[in-house]
Amino acid sequence: MTSALLFSTIEVTRQAFFRTSLSYAIVNLKPLVPGHVLVIPTRPVTRLADLNPSELSSLMTSVQQVGKVIEKVYEADGLTIACQETGQSVPHVHFHLMPRKLAGDRFSGRNDDVYPALEQAESSLPRDLLQGHSTGASNALKMDADEDRKPRSMEEMEKEANWLSTHFA
Repeated sequence: MTSALLFSTIEVTRQAFFRTSLSYAIVNLKPLVPGHVLVIPTRPVTRLADLNPSELSSLMTSVQQVGKVIEKVYEADGLTIACQETGQSVPHVHFHLMPRKLAGDRFSGRNDDVYPALEQAESSLPRDLLQGHSTGASNALKMDADEDRKPRSMEEMEKEANWLSTHFA
């Protein structure tokens, strides 16, 4: 039996689709684009500089491995990869991986608009996630006020995680 995965204090085991001894990847509650996932070190630290060399190596290798799969299965032209650390809403360093298309994604033609959207999406994450977890109701999970992006149910995230896990050897 594998141990539970914590993103800071938030249990995310059912959202996980990739795991090593030192890092893991989860699907996103409220993705900015289809295939938007997070890669996270297993040990909760607030800064990339706080990781030891083995943890950092595992994390970067995981970013690369997960990125290749995400790019392929979502038929992307490339990825936007962003690291969140000190000052982020969840005090646990993590990487956002977002498959991107030259034409047809939400940010086509205005590529840099992804960064303010990412910051806005993270701004209210823990309070709302913790409310959803404390009530046990996945429908209570909410993030920012972006009307175009509704939070997904745990069942939807688990289905995507199970599907993505089949793309790793």
